[in-house]
Parts: sequence; structure tokens; C-alpha cells
Amino acid sequence: MTDLATDFAREPDRIDIEPAAEGGGCHGGADTMREAARNAGKSEVLDRYAADYPVGPHDQPQSMCPAFGSLRVGLRMRRTATVLSGSACCVYGLTFTSHFYGARRTVGYVPFNSETLVTGKLFEDIKEAVEDLADPEQYDAIVVTNLCVPTASGVPLRLLKKQINGVRIIGIDVPGFGIPTHAEAKDVLAGAMLAYAREEAELGPVARPHQRPDRPTVSLLGEMFPADPVGIGHLLAPLGLAAGPVVPTREWRELYSALDCAAAAAIHPFYTASVREFEAAGRPIVGSAPVGAEGTAAWLDAIGAACGVAQATIDAAKDKFVAAIRGALAAMPVKGRITVSGYEGSELLVARLLIESGADVPYVGTACPRTRWSDPDREWLEARGTRVNYRASLEQDIAAVEEFGPDLAIGTTPVVQHAKQKAIPALYFTNLISARPLMGPAGAGSLAQVVNAALANKDRMSRMSEFFDGVGTGHASGVWEDTPQDRPQFKKKYAALNEAARKAAEAVGT
Repeated sequence: MTDLATDFAREPDRIDIEPAAEGGGCHGGADTMREAARNAGKSEVLDRYAADYPVGPHDQPQSMCPAFGSLRVGLRMRRTATVLSGSACCVYGLTFTSHFYGARRTVGYVPFNSETLVTGKLFEDIKEAVEDLADPEQYDAIVVTNLCVPTASGVPLRLLKKQINGVRIIGIDVPGFGIPTHAEAKDVLAGAMLAYAREEAELGPVARPHQRPDRPTVSLLGEMFPADPVGIGHLLAPLGLAAGPVVPTREWRELYSALDCAAAAAIHPFYTASVREFEAAGRPIVGSAPVGAEGTAAWLDAIGAACGVAQATIDAAKDKFVAAIRGALAAMPVKGRITVSGYEGSELLVARLLIESGADVPYVGTACPRTRWSDPDREWLEARGTRVNYRASLEQDIAAVEEFGPDLAIGTTPVVQHAKQKAIPALYFTNLISARPLMGPAGAGSLAQVVNAALANKDRMSRMSEFFDGVGTGHASGVWEDTPQDRPQFKKKYAALNEAARKAAEAVGT
């Protein structure tokens, strides 16, 4: 990873208090909570997470609570109940966000107080809640998730029964101080479910999936636009293969089908725990994805080799699809300099597709870590002069906008905000880029319409910037007779007083 120059580095979004506060919220006291979790018997879990999801330049999380990722995976699965154990404010925020993004499922919550937490009663409350919920007529599985405080306190979900009344019980720890992003938290739950399903399959016959192709399948790792698995299926058909389930799956039976594949395609390359389960089942893993003409050709070669397909058959499939993709790309060119950043895990794939569409992409930042499954994309991009930045911080992504002066910035909300304040057109990656197909012929040119429309907004952005010039920024926003004066010393004083009051309240009874 190449560090960005700090000439344009954005200042961290926090108020410094002297002396530095310890604790102070979910992530403000990450080191303290991490040490508490280890002292409470969670060292094995934290060591595994540290190996699976190595951290980067972040000194604190810069996106949503990571548990949002695993929560969404559970809520999307049929016949699966979800139970959270954590602080009330965390549970409220997670459930609100999940329902905002379309969840239509009840989320279970086991509340606690200081007494139940320190006496072990919280675990008994969780156990009782799970036993009451375990109805095989309604559920195949129940997912119980420890958030930060129960994890730091050592609430032992591993002691829950693996099955109650035939309902599988999956207990996971998803602390903000142990898992860097919500994208990787999806892998935590997906990996735990695959491990459970693999053990079931090793013990004997399991439930047959509702639908089973008559050809060997390629399981797909990573959430993607719904049309992409269909498009991948069309690419695989000439090879005598079919697209298998997408992991994370939508129901329990699909886990067996996913494991019973000829190969697994790490479309999103950071699903480390899931990859481990496929490898334990003896399945080969193929990195990258069929994006653009060159990406599709390389991916078909890799998939064919992993599945033992004759090279002549692979070449025939490439001849069929690559020419069509090149034609689609040529019909919808993209001209302009574009920086790409995000936290979904598909940022490198998007950059590849934009470059093959004709764009200049000097920088790609992703909040996800570097793994060997993303090496084909990294190597392809770097060979074309693109700087690839894994575990990119918000400050680095913004510095890239300043350094390269793009015609369009694709990124997270604060990156988009920063770009637009500088009259640079910008698009929010998650809602406007991820919501389009990327793979195969359907993906070719799919980004061009929205990207070209945004690029065409440069003059409009400049006119808006000129119109609002002089209205102020920050504390001075608006039109004033006397421009307000910033009072940073007041902010610092009251932040320190608030911190002292918080510590005093916590000290009561200790």
C-alpha cells in the first residue's frame, strides 16, 4: 500500500481533549475494551479477527457500526431469527438503520444493566430468550450477536447449545473494536454459518436444496447487484458450469449447495472466514471477477482451470463473450479523470470497468483489506498507473481528490460532500454505483449512463459554487451583518467538562 502525501490531509473529525480521554463511547476506548475482552476470555476470538481482518491506518472506525453488516445478513435470511445483546443505544441505531434499508423482520434484544452484566445473569437471560424463541415451525436458525460491551465483558455465547428443538443456534461476537468494517462483519456471520453447515454435512445427509442445477456449480462470494449472478450464469454455461448460491445466502439449505460446488469465486475478496470454510471442504478459490473484456477473459481462464474445463472450450466461451463486451464498452465510452473510493469491497472491480470504458482512474481507495484474492485486480490496475490504497482512511480518500483534481469523485458520503464543496461532481458509491450490474456483457457500459451524466454536471456545479460564494462555511454559514466568531476554546472547555461528568457518573458504585 502506498501512503498518500499529507499536503492535503483532512484533519480528523474529533475534538481533542487534554489530557486525552480514556473510554468515551463505543470506539473511543477501543484499547481499553479490547484489553477487557482479552481478560474476560475472548483472546481467541480477537486473535482470529486480527488475522482475518488486519487493520490499517484507522485510529478509530470511520463508517457505521460493523455489526450492521452481520445484522443485515441475518435479516435477509428466511426462517432465521436475529437477537442482539448490547447497549440500548447501539441496538436502537442498528435496528433503525436496518429497517431504513428495507429490513421487514423483528430484531430480538436482550437488555442488560450493570448487575446482570457483572454477575453473569445476562448470559442466562440470553439463554432463556433463545430457548423461548427456538420454534422449529418458524425457524431453521437463530443468530445471537454480542456487540461491544457484552464482548468486552466476556459473555460466553459459545456455551449456548448448538441446537434447541432442532433449531440451530449461531453465536457470534461482532465488536467495533475487533472488526474494522461492516462489510467484513458480513463474512463473520457467513463464515460461522458455513462452518456449522459443513459440520452438519460431514456428519450425514442434509436437507436437499429446493433447486439444484444439473451441472457443476461455482459459488459466488459477496453480495452483489441481483442481475450479476444471472449474468455470471450465462458466462459459465458454455463451460458446462452453472452459477451456484451467492454467499451470504438467503436460506439455510443454500449453505449446503454453496459448499457442494466445483469452485468458489471470491467476487468480494475479503470474505476470509468464508474462504476458509470452502478450503476446508476441499474447494478451489478463484479471485477477481468477470468485469470488462480483459477481466472476463482472465476470469473465464481461471474458472475453467479450477474446474478442469478443456482450454478449447474456454477459448470458445471467451470468443463469444469478450467481443460482445468490447462492443458494449465502445458504444458507451467514459471520458474523464475519476477517483474511486468506498467500503463495499467492489471498488477495484468498478475501477477496472471504468478504465476499460475509457476513463482515467488514478486512485482507488477501499476500506477493505488486501488479500491474495484481490491481487489480480490490484496488479491489473497498478500496471495502468492506478494507485490502489487498501484500508484507506477518509483523510486519504479526500487527499486523493485534492491531489488528482478529478472530473468526478466516486466515494462515501463525506468524500462526496468534500468534492461538491469544491464544485467537483461526485457520486455516492453505495447507492449509485453498487446498484448497477458490473459483470459480463450486462455490466459493460452499465456505469456509463450515470457516470457520464455526473461528468456533464461540471458547469452546473461551478455555477452553483459561484452563486453561493460568500455565504460562509462552518460556524459562519449564512448571511450575517456581523460574521459570527468561532470559539474553539469554549468547545474544548465544555467537552472536557462533559468528559469529567461522564467519568464521575461511571465511578458511582465502584
